[in-house]
Amino acid sequence: MSEERARAALEASGIDVTITRHGPVNSLEEAAAARGIDPANIVKTLVVRRGDDDYLFVLVPGDRTISWPKLRTFLGVSRLSMPDKEVAREVTGYERGTITPFGATTAWPVVADSRVVDREGTSPLVSIGGGAFGVAASVDGASLAATLGAQVADVTEPV
Repeated sequence: MSEERARAALEASGIDVTITRHGPVNSLEEAAAARGIDPANIVKTLVVRRGDDDYLFVLVPGDRTISWPKLRTFLGVSRLSMPDKEVAREVTGYERGTITPFGATTAWPVVADSRVVDREGTSPLVSIGGGAFGVAASVDGASLAATLGAQVADVTEPV
């Protein structure tokens, strides 16, 4: 059901997307190999909590992690946290590892790391979660951010 919800939202958005399916994976590297892309082009959708019932999605390249000081400064807040997996599922409708802003039960704001949109002067082809394990959506990074109305900023650091 989650995959169908994500796919329907992707189709409704009008974004040019390719859906891929693969078997179970145990790491970012395995997921990248199964999708035929570089690990940096997998975009993790992370749920971040700003306050009570106040969340946002942060799109993070696979080879990077959130820089909490950068993200706090960008959002103008002094405190952020990541909810546990049960709360993440409750506020998005997706299990960790499948989360995507497309079709989430609540349309939380989106922040995309600048590398999702522009890498070395071009917009990369990126792969985001497709709502179910082993399902991914490949899209142009700049189109992804634009379609989601994402705020774009440098909010990550190397893993």
